[in-house]
Amino acid sequence: MNLLFTLAAFAMTLGILIVVHEYGHYLVARLCGVRVLRFSVGFGKPLLTRKFSPDGTEWVLAAFPLGGYVKMLDEREEPVAPADLPYAFNRQSIYRRSAIVVAGPVANLLLAIVLYWFLFVYGVNGIKPILGEVPFATPAASASFQRGDTITRIGDESVETWQDARWILLQHAVQKTVVEIETHNDRGEIALHQLDLKSLDADDLENDFLGKLGLTRYRPDLPAKIGKVLPDGVAAKAGLIIGDEILSVNQTPLKTWEDMVQWVRQNPGLPLEISLRRGSDYLQVELIPDAVKENGHSAVGKIGASPMVDQSLFEKLVVEVRYPIHKAFVQALRKTWDTSIFSLKMMGKMVAGQVSWKNISGPITIADYAGQSAHLGWVPYINFLALISISLGVLNLLPVPLLDGGHLMYYMVEMIKGSPVSEKTMEISQQIGIAILLTLMLFSFYNDINRLISG
Repeated sequence: MNLLFTLAAFAMTLGILIVVHEYGHYLVARLCGVRVLRFSVGFGKPLLTRKFSPDGTEWVLAAFPLGGYVKMLDEREEPVAPADLPYAFNRQSIYRRSAIVVAGPVANLLLAIVLYWFLFVYGVNGIKPILGEVPFATPAASASFQRGDTITRIGDESVETWQDARWILLQHAVQKTVVEIETHNDRGEIALHQLDLKSLDADDLENDFLGKLGLTRYRPDLPAKIGKVLPDGVAAKAGLIIGDEILSVNQTPLKTWEDMVQWVRQNPGLPLEISLRRGSDYLQVELIPDAVKENGHSAVGKIGASPMVDQSLFEKLVVEVRYPIHKAFVQALRKTWDTSIFSLKMMGKMVAGQVSWKNISGPITIADYAGQSAHLGWVPYINFLALISISLGVLNLLPVPLLDGGHLMYYMVEMIKGSPVSEKTMEISQQIGIAILLTLMLFSFYNDINRLISG
């Protein structure tokens, strides 16, 4: 059922992005007086075809859905009747051809702006940017951050949520700078911290780079009381039940559930003596945590139990970010612009070897994220859709032959030299473009499969 849901979410994501992208090409082509012969969602054998007038556009749903295209009247592809030459794409001015080509990526960016605009007007829930424990010997500890500090500003940008903090810090982390961060504590005291991001390497950006910096999200201290037990887990087999309060492990008293977690994680396959209170009774239980590999690394202990949670503690950590319509539009523009520029910077640093190529994701990872975000609700899914729409728009603007940006590159050369690019040059450049795209596809599939294997 989860697989079907994920596939459905992925198909809907592709459908929306492809239709918007190709409709951008279609609309501007029609406005420029170019005849559009076919609008296809997908490649390969047509599954569904509709034509609403004898000389109108043929609308097609094809078998292979990873893409689409708009076919226009063009002398380079087939003979065109003399009466129809004014409607051929290749007969249009260089400015009209450029506008038609750029319209697809621009449509994706406009979609992202509209989606973010809607979200900022509707209101987006986030986690307050409050810091948890700051580990010793980390950049955050060196910068004098304390548990309970609330981040209010990073550099010149204000911070509303933990997601804001992560996004802004990621942009600074790519540059490996020292960034100024403003915080306030529960006593209302304001402090400025100089956080050094130079210790991060290329692989850190793919993983939990905030954790390496020593910036952890605040979590309320939970009592060491069991709220859920997995039926076939170690805890259930040892006789633990919901409501049991863990008092000590190996005769060491516990203060919080986190203390219990540390005992279990650090002792995979080793016996633990548990003292607990069940109602008015005091019991002794021995259990041996399962050894489970985590993220492909060394084994940690698991017992199949989770804490009893007071939801009111966590509800206090949630903040809703909402703007008036005009301010929401400005925020949507800014969000789309920042994400686009950051994507370009990341691509540039990948080429330069300063950022790991492991950050490239393929259709498997995108499908997984589509399913996960859809499971969380329509707001996370719209957020995901906006992000992928930006990625598609930016990718298609790259000056790579076969992409929209590659065609724009040809037109720029044509404007400079006063004549179209030669057939020979175009053929060679397209072969280079195919090689580049195939290499990117191989990297993306390798990364997807590697993520599946390593968990």
